Amino acid sequence: MTTSISSAPTTAASRVLAVSNNLPIRTDQAVHSGKVRSVYWLSDADSERLIQSQDYDVAADSQLAVMVISDRISAFECIWHGEGGMAGVPGKGASLNAISNHWFNLFREQGLADSHILDVPHPLVWIVQKARPVMIEAIARQYITGSMWRSYAKGEREFCGIQIPDGLQRDQKLPELLITPSTKGILTGIPGVPEVDDVNITRQDIEQNFSAFKFNQIDDIARYETLLREGFDVISGALANMDQIFVDTKFEFGYVKDAAGNDKLIYMDEVGTPDSSRIWDGEQFRQGKVVENSKEAFRQLLLAHFPDPDILLNKDRMDERNALASDNALPEEVLMQVSNTYVGMAEKIIGHKLPQSSNPQAEILDVLNERYGLID
Repeated sequence: MTTSISSAPTTAASRVLAVSNNLPIRTDQAVHSGKVRSVYWLSDADSERLIQSQDYDVAADSQLAVMVISDRISAFECIWHGEGGMAGVPGKGASLNAISNHWFNLFREQGLADSHILDVPHPLVWIVQKARPVMIEAIARQYITGSMWRSYAKGEREFCGIQIPDGLQRDQKLPELLITPSTKGILTGIPGVPEVDDVNITRQDIEQNFSAFKFNQIDDIARYETLLREGFDVISGALANMDQIFVDTKFEFGYVKDAAGNDKLIYMDEVGTPDSSRIWDGEQFRQGKVVENSKEAFRQLLLAHFPDPDILLNKDRMDERNALASDNALPEEVLMQVSNTYVGMAEKIIGHKLPQSSNPQAEILDVLNERYGLID
């Protein structure tokens, strides 16, 4: 770590990095800005320069990017804000990055697979290698809860082509880990797969159309399933040692080229975070109570906070939902409660105090300029 993280007292709102797509990072492409992360694709010249100067183990012609995570929080497909100008959750971005870094490193150490991350110069920043994503949201479920339980309670017994037995109870552990994939983005021309984002698919769908899902070869389907199960087991076992239950999660995979120019399947995006996973407190669960240590807790706070929760649950009321999010500043204590959940989980997982920024934008620009020469 080349940047110093100030511990000077600041207001909660000033510690939030709400906007991450307006930094003067040198790029010759449009900045890709998602709900949480912004990606600055580096030019061929800057990519080549960094590969050489930093001795990254990637193909010489790989494209690199600076990925900056914000502290914004989304739920029910909306971005939420708080009173006092708090446009996000203090510590959220640093927590997500630190947790993902921890699991990615553990995967690598245990011989599973690499990730797209090459360097972590700041708690809110990754230097990454551009990957060609597999167009699958790989969901793994160890307990029946959430949307799966709601469908099950209505009588559904087949999920992504997998039959599950009668007689299960809400929040019960499943007989085995289930892989219930869905589409990543809108895919066209695949028989039986609707052309909408995030639609459930079967393993047979993937096998019969593996190239449409951007697998290099059909054998890579089994490889991604192995990496998913092994990654899930690594995280689940580590969390169990902290008396936390790994309930379900999302993995994403992609291809990159190594230094010899060979394609390899890697983990990408983020893994095992409170944003991409459900995590329950073990002690409370043994007492018959579900206590969420993930973003699901924030969703429940929102449902309890507003008098008409159907606005948040009914996709036919999206206009009302967007107005609800834009017109209502949440109490600061609500966002600080979320902050405590994220930071608390991060510190449990990484085993030490989470580095947080007092002036994140200035710190990011300093390190990217001094270490990489990427600020215009």
